[in-house]
Amino acid sequence: MSQSYFDQLAEAYEAWGLEPSPPTWQKLVDYLALLRKWNKVYNLTAIRDEQEMFVKHLLDSLAVAPFIDSERLIDVGTGGGLPGIPLAILFPERQIDLLDSNSKKTRFLIQAKAELDLQNTQVFHMRVEDYQPETLYDGVVSRAFASLDDMLHWTGHLLKENGYWWAMKSQKTQDELAQLPNFARITQVFELQVPHLQAERTLIQVQKI
Repeated sequence: MSQSYFDQLAEAYEAWGLEPSPPTWQKLVDYLALLRKWNKVYNLTAIRDEQEMFVKHLLDSLAVAPFIDSERLIDVGTGGGLPGIPLAILFPERQIDLLDSNSKKTRFLIQAKAELDLQNTQVFHMRVEDYQPETLYDGVVSRAFASLDDMLHWTGHLLKENGYWWAMKSQKTQDELAQLPNFARITQVFELQVPHLQAERTLIQVQKI
């Protein structure tokens, strides 16, 4: 590895217009170490190389930070906590919850929450359609849903009126954007900048109406 993680985070933060924060960077690197350690046993991600994990998981998740402004957010189908845990580390003043139906993954998430002292997140082990929150969220984020349409239909009951879905996509698919249900409208599409990643990344913002 030619550049330390702190150097790469400094470079990424500058590109995104975020304030440098070494304590935050330390916690992000600690999370990456946990993910790598548990991945050996729990198979949380197919990526095994640490630098590749850093770019394709950590930087990829953080690239949405300049755009997502929801104060109460849930990451649905979070898997190993992506993008929810990096966002919870970055925004300790926001509530960022994590939901996944895979028990191995939620066991890891509960451990990561404890070890990283993330007091602004709750972990839910259940299918998304079974979760009925007492208070609706103003944001739903996912980087794992197969289609935008499925994401909107399966998570609509979690989101308050005028709240936003934040769909992380590897590319814009025009047919997905054209076939939205009548309770949703696209408000913005952001092209994401992920340093050291030679691939397209997009964040689609959709409002519940």
